[in-house]
Amino acid sequence: MPRTQDEIRRIRDEYARRAREIDQEALYSLFNPAALFLQTQRARHVLSTLRRHGTPSLRGRTILEVGCGEGGVLREFLAYGADVAHLHGIDLIEWQLNQAYLVNPFLPLACADGQALPYADRSFDIVLQFTVFSSVLSSELKVRMAREMLRVLKPYGLILWYDFWLNPINPQTKGIRPREIKALFPDCSFVFRRVTLAPPISRRMARWAWGVCLLVEWLRLFNSHYLVTIQPQSGKT
Repeated sequence: MPRTQDEIRRIRDEYARRAREIDQEALYSLFNPAALFLQTQRARHVLSTLRRHGTPSLRGRTILEVGCGEGGVLREFLAYGADVAHLHGIDLIEWQLNQAYLVNPFLPLACADGQALPYADRSFDIVLQFTVFSSVLSSELKVRMAREMLRVLKPYGLILWYDFWLNPINPQTKGIRPREIKALFPDCSFVFRRVTLAPPISRRMARWAWGVCLLVEWLRLFNSHYLVTIQPQSGKT
């Protein structure tokens, strides 16, 4: 347990460092062509993936994001048609949740640890994790988080995973490849899509060559993330 607590402390410290040293507003603003490209393409992939898994609408679906941060992904899902009362988020870091509340005070958010989710078994139709597990270096903590995600998922529910498979630039993160994802979620079925042109490339190209970015992403050679659907075998369709 001490190692797990040390890891949680490291994560909090790392996000505090990023807030101090990185201009988040400039980096992730949709006025930034690279950020716009990333979000637009991710939305396209997410929505097409949900459609292929029999989810043409989010109305009435209960959704949880593990590690929601300042609520950016939750706001995207509101734009996709999710009901605000059914769209939940948890995060370790209170100041990030406060920022999410400022934008939408009606979102049901909780300051909580991903290894102890404050929800009953089988509560959610969809559980999201977007670039959270790659920020966790402790294998023990990742296993506990994955177990909790499965616990709160309804029997025929869907886990939607979006994360780096490689990020050599930041030593405070560790990419997660398909073998590890499968080990984290035993007795599940998976569909993997390699998506998202690596941000260091899109940041250089998107302002001047949007069409080239589309082509290079379509080739997948320089794509840095996996978008994965994960379903318990009992809920396989």
